[in-house]
Amino acid sequence: MTNQNTIDKLIEMRLTTMADSFRIQLDDPAMKDVPFEDHFGILVDVEYASRKNNRLKRLSHRAEFEQPDASIAAIDYRSGRKLSKELISRLAFCEYITEYRNIFITGTTGSEKTYMACAFGIEACKQYYTARYVRLPDLLLDLQDARVNGTFASVLKKYTPPILLILDEWLLLKLLEGEARNLFELVHKRRKKSSTIFYSQFREAEWHGQIYGGESTLADAIMDRISYDSYKIDIEYVDPEKDISMREVYGLDPKQAK
Repeated sequence: MTNQNTIDKLIEMRLTTMADSFRIQLDDPAMKDVPFEDHFGILVDVEYASRKNNRLKRLSHRAEFEQPDASIAAIDYRSGRKLSKELISRLAFCEYITEYRNIFITGTTGSEKTYMACAFGIEACKQYYTARYVRLPDLLLDLQDARVNGTFASVLKKYTPPILLILDEWLLLKLLEGEARNLFELVHKRRKKSSTIFYSQFREAEWHGQIYGGESTLADAIMDRISYDSYKIDIEYVDPEKDISMREVYGLDPKQAK
């Protein structure tokens, strides 16, 4: 069998990265005296790394992060915000996902909530967990339309499988009864099976009143399913009058980054 036949078969088996590596080895004089085991090991390592990287790209793409370039390592702890680097670094290892625990991120507009939430999401993808980012208003519209069209169960399945769900604009607007009922179905389905990152301009203590006017049954049921044993990140400024928005720190357009 010729080397070209081997390359062609690798390509036919969709091992194109391995084929390219094999071709490079054939053209590299320094590889002539390398033992077969080392040759083969290099080919496997290259193909393995390529597949892992491609899987990460697919997971990140499907998650539809609002800020796909967000990074835990790039979080600014010197901006005048009260942030626990120890907690954030610990959460980046994604143990909260294996524990089926949630994360609450609260803070004013411009405090970098979206950036931080997406950074956690990207870390989850690096651990090969499925993730999905969605604005709560869009999710509620999707579920309500499904109720009307009789497809609620199938549409709900779009949001229950991701191991990590990131909900933007959490309770930014007060929920109507139908919206609260739909949301309850979602959080109930995901409870003890997955993790969710909720981030909002409202403090957790205010969330109850945003759910159908604080109507006890629905509001209590939702909060009971999401708040127990959750990690809390309350982004506060040391001196609100002097510390500037993270939008200004990064020179972002005012329409970007919550």
